[in-house]
Amino acid sequence: MLKRIILFLSILFSLVFDEKVYAQDPEFTQFYANPLYLNPAFAGAARCPRFILNYRNQWPGISGTYVTYHASYDQHIDALAGGIGLMAMNDVAGAGGILKRTWLSGIYSYQLNVTREFSIKAGFQATYAQVSVDWSKLTFGDQIDPKRGFVYNTLETNYVGKKSYLDVSAGLLGYSKRYFFGFAAHHLTTPDEALVSGPSPLPLKITGHAGAVIPLDMAKDAETTLSPNILYMKQQDFQQILLGLYLTKGPVVGGLWYRNQDSFIALLGFQKDVFKFGYSYDLTVSKLTNITAGSHEASMTFQFACKPKKKKFRTISCPSF
Repeated sequence: MLKRIILFLSILFSLVFDEKVYAQDPEFTQFYANPLYLNPAFAGAARCPRFILNYRNQWPGISGTYVTYHASYDQHIDALAGGIGLMAMNDVAGAGGILKRTWLSGIYSYQLNVTREFSIKAGFQATYAQVSVDWSKLTFGDQIDPKRGFVYNTLETNYVGKKSYLDVSAGLLGYSKRYFFGFAAHHLTTPDEALVSGPSPLPLKITGHAGAVIPLDMAKDAETTLSPNILYMKQQDFQQILLGLYLTKGPVVGGLWYRNQDSFIALLGFQKDVFKFGYSYDLTVSKLTNITAGSHEASMTFQFACKPKKKKFRTISCPSF
């Protein structure tokens, strides 16, 4: 128990006080069920109004780990020649929510139909963010009695522990009926997140993603499709590659993914009328396998109908989860 306490304190101090340790964005396994978070160019890509809720609980087997909540809304507006989107996210880390991050974003994406078969969307995102630490829930080394544990009052300074900042991101999306690819750059301004002493810039995050939709039957509106995909992300020294595929059969979607040297991911989704639901589980295969209890993620999408289109509009055919 004492070793775990010391390990937790070491991690916490490095996060809060060490200016050489940088934050990392929360991530979602169901990235196509959270398209605006993946790439701002997805705003309005489905044309009609779309509302999405996402929940992720990472490594619940370890006390005080990461829980992330996310909500988004987007739709295409002809008068703006593109789409608009709104996002809100709350990320909680540490037992009882010691460290919290909240983001509120507005997005605009412009659509250009290059040819009869190929379109491009360019997205721009502005974000107001706040990061905070609840000092009343922190424990420090001078509170520890070797026999009785945490029994003393700390002499550490109680800081306000809250920081707000503005951020800018952008993305590009190219797609046809059967293939798609995109690129996004988040935190172009590398905002300072230092809570006590700084600077502690939030590193630039680069994302690249690509995939295809392959019909497995000859019907015009194929109900059975296979979609291979790849996603690459890099932020500071952290980088990952995800490889996988989706299989869609009518209203049911299944998916299998592999995250480089970290986890296997299984996904099951269902769609009925305007409602979509997806659940995924990350099976950890790294050295943390026996203690993390994996990661759980759920998504709910409400894809509403819209008015009859006044002019031709090409939506993107990509996985829903």
